[in-house]
Amino acid sequence: MAEENVIKELDDVVVRFSGDSGDGMQLAGNMFSNISATEGNDISTFPDYPADIRAPQGSLTGVSGFQVHIGSGKVYTPGDKCDVLVAMNPAALKTQYKFCKPQAVIIIDSDSFTKRDLEKAKFELENPFSELGIKNEVVEASITTMCKESLKDSGLDNKSILRTKNMFALGLVCWLFHRDLSIAEKLLREKFARKPAIAEANIKVLNDGYHFGENTHASVSFSYMVPSKEQKRPGRYMDINGNKATAYGLMAAAEKAGLQLYLGSYPITPATDILHELAKHKSLGVKTVQCEDEIAGCSSAVGAAFAGALAVTTTSGPGICLKSEAMNLAVITELPLVIVDVQRGGPSTGLPTKSEQTDLLQVLYGRNGESPMPVIAASSPTDCFDAAYTACKIALEHMTPVVLLTDAYIANGSAAWRLPDLDEYPSINPPYVTPDMAGIWTPFMRNPETGVRYWAKPGMEGFMHRIGGLEKSSETGAISTEPENHHLMTQLRAEKVAKIADAIPLLEVEGDPDADLLIVGFGGTYGHLHSAMDVLNAQGKKAALAHFRFINPLPKNTEEVLRRYKNIVVAEQNMGQLAGYLRMKVEGIRLHQFNQVKGQPFVVQELVDAFSKLF
Repeated sequence: MAEENVIKELDDVVVRFSGDSGDGMQLAGNMFSNISATEGNDISTFPDYPADIRAPQGSLTGVSGFQVHIGSGKVYTPGDKCDVLVAMNPAALKTQYKFCKPQAVIIIDSDSFTKRDLEKAKFELENPFSELGIKNEVVEASITTMCKESLKDSGLDNKSILRTKNMFALGLVCWLFHRDLSIAEKLLREKFARKPAIAEANIKVLNDGYHFGENTHASVSFSYMVPSKEQKRPGRYMDINGNKATAYGLMAAAEKAGLQLYLGSYPITPATDILHELAKHKSLGVKTVQCEDEIAGCSSAVGAAFAGALAVTTTSGPGICLKSEAMNLAVITELPLVIVDVQRGGPSTGLPTKSEQTDLLQVLYGRNGESPMPVIAASSPTDCFDAAYTACKIALEHMTPVVLLTDAYIANGSAAWRLPDLDEYPSINPPYVTPDMAGIWTPFMRNPETGVRYWAKPGMEGFMHRIGGLEKSSETGAISTEPENHHLMTQLRAEKVAKIADAIPLLEVEGDPDADLLIVGFGGTYGHLHSAMDVLNAQGKKAALAHFRFINPLPKNTEEVLRRYKNIVVAEQNMGQLAGYLRMKVEGIRLHQFNQVKGQPFVVQELVDAFSKLF
C-alpha cells in the first residue's frame, strides 16, 4: 500500500473499460463520459462491442469494450492507446491489453481470475500477466467479494448484487481521476427511477469503489487530474452520441419547416437507436412506424412525402440494397426524402457492430437508371445534428431524396454537445405551389432558376395530380414514353441536383496554408485525420486537411482546391471509393491512397507514419 499519493496533472487521458458482455462496461463507460463532460472536459468515446447476442460468459468473443478520451482542451478521437484499462476477467485482459500504453495502469477483478476463468480465456499459464509479458502497474481488487459484502443486507438476490460490479469499478476509476460522485449518483437515480432499491444499491457500491481507492491508494502511488482549460461557449451541454444527435437534427428540421416528421424504418444495427429515440417524441408530432421490412420502411416514407410530411427512413448498408427501388421512386417522383445510412462492416451481414465507409459508391450509384441523389456525410457524433438538419433542408427545398451517411463509430460514439439555439439555424422553405398557379400548374412545373418542381400537397384545391414510377411528360405530367421527353427529364433531374452546389458551402482547408501534403477524407474519419495533421505540423512538416461533408454535388471549389496541391493523399475506410470518385470528377488528378477496412477506427500513429513517407 502506498503511503503517499501523488496527483499527476495531465492534458488528456484515455480510459478503456472491458469485460464480459453482461458486465455493464458500456454503462460504466457512458457514465464516466457523462461525469467528465459535466465537469468541463472535452470527450470522445468509442463503444466496441461484439455482434453475438450473448457469447458464452468469459469467452474471448464475448468481450465488450468502451474507450473514452477526456481532455482539458479539444479532443478529436477516442485515442489510440489507453492510460487505464479496466479488465473484469481474463478474456478482457487478453483481448484488450494490446490497447494499453506501456505505462498504463490495469485494474482487474481478482475474484474473476480463477483457474476456470483462465481456461475459458485459453491461458496456458497460471499467471496471465507473465504469459502476456505484462509489466504495467496492476491493481488487483476483489471486486466480486466486496460487492457481495457491501450488499449482503440489501435484500437483493445474488444475481442482482453481481450486476453492481461495474459500479465498483467505476467508483475506483472516479477516485483515480478525482471525479465528483454526485453526478454519477444523479445519473443512477434517473436510470433506475422505477427501481429505487436497485439505484441505491448501485450508488452504495459506487461509493465503496471510490473509498477502496481512497483508503488503500489502490496499490498505485499516483492519481490523475485532467482540469478543464478550454473556454467553452456559454450554454447548456450534454454528452450525446451520433444516433441521438441525428434524431434531434431531424426533429429540429421538422420544427423549422413547420412539418410533421415521419419515420418509416426497420430495425438494423447500428441505426436502430434513431428509431428508438424518435419513438419517444410523439408529443412533438413525430410519427414512427416499425415496418415489416426495409422495402416497406422506405416505401411508406415515400408515401408520407407525397402526403406532405418531412419523410425519413433509416438503415445501414444491407438495408440500402433493399431500399434502392423505393429510393428510385423518390428520384423519379421528385419527392423530398431523407435516407440515413449508418454504415457498418460488410459485405452481407459482415461485421454488424463495427464501422466502415464502404457504402459510398452504393449510395451514389447503386440504383437502376440515371438517378442522381445528393449525398452528405457527418463528421462526428455532434456533427450528426447539423448534418441531419442540412440533409432535411436540401431534401425539402430541392424536392429530392438525400442520403445522409454516418457510420457505427460516430453513431455509437459520443462527445460533449452544446444544445443549439434554433433561431441561429437557417430557415427551411419548401417550394410550395402558390394560389395563382391553380389551373395552370402541372406536377413537373419547375422554378426556372433552380430547376426544382413546385410541391402541391394532396387536398389542395385546384392542385389535384398524380405522380408515380413511370416516366412523365415534363409539360403535362401524363405518362410519356417519348424518347426526347425522357432524355429531357433525365437531364432536368441531373441539373437540379447539380445546382445544389450553389446552395452549399465551399470546401474548406484546415492546417498549414503552405502545406506540402493535403490530406483528404470524408465522414467519421475527421477527428483522426485532423489529429494526424496536427502531429505532422508539430513535427515541422507542412500538412493540411480538406474534409468533405458534401459529396454529391461536390462543393464548387473542389477542383480548384485539389489542383492547388501537388501532393494529395485520400484516406478512407474502404478500398478507395472517394479517391476513385474524385478522379472521375476532376480529370487528370494524381492521388495517393491510404485504405483500411478493419471495422475499427483509424489509429492516428499509423496515419502519421504513412503520411510522413509522402513528404
